[in-house]
Amino acid sequence: MEIHNTTEDLVFSTIDAICSSIEKQGNPDKLCLCDQCRIDAACFVLNRIPPHYIISNRGAARIEQVTISWQQKEADVVSMVFEALKRVSHNQRPNSDHSNAAPGDTIKQGPVFNIPTIIGRAFDGADFSPLAGITVELWREGKLVKMKNRNWQNPCILVANTQGAFTFWPESISADAANTRENFEYSVRIEANGFETMNHFFSIPVISEPGDIESFSMDRTFKLPDLYLFPPGGDED
Repeated sequence: MEIHNTTEDLVFSTIDAICSSIEKQGNPDKLCLCDQCRIDAACFVLNRIPPHYIISNRGAARIEQVTISWQQKEADVVSMVFEALKRVSHNQRPNSDHSNAAPGDTIKQGPVFNIPTIIGRAFDGADFSPLAGITVELWREGKLVKMKNRNWQNPCILVANTQGAFTFWPESISADAANTRENFEYSVRIEANGFETMNHFFSIPVISEPGDIESFSMDRTFKLPDLYLFPPGGDED
């Protein structure tokens, strides 16, 4: 079944149009209009307006029939996009290249093993509180694992409002052919002051596919057990 959120089309097209207009005007407010900030602005807007799903050309045609309400929605989106660009520009991601000078994310050609998103949580083993302000690393074959694209970081730094959660999306791995199965060994490494270093080893079984997956989906996730860090000499029960 194919389902499409037309609100996403409206938001992305509005962002592109507004950014082009700002650039033509010489960007008087000196806003950052890089790809990363545009994506962050899109997320800001999409989290604040209701979606509009269609599953057929009839649904797309019906949008044209509700002209007044759709025009109001467009006006609301334009207003929110301006707000989003200003907020994002003044709170830029510190670990992203905002110059757009870096080459785009590479999409592998041919059959690949699409590694699922890895999700886990880290806690203080003494009081079971979620950890924050510490670094979590993903390793494979003695190296830090390269991420799928620039929106994912390795190492990942835990922040207070994510309740100890960390996520990684490793880049895909080339395969000889589609529909072959292989296990890939990874390890999560966590170092934090006042705790013993944590090394958690795990294996992910993956079946190769004809091409590289470009879009993130919660259907493709590998959940780790909760990880608990203890002070030096502490017991792990």
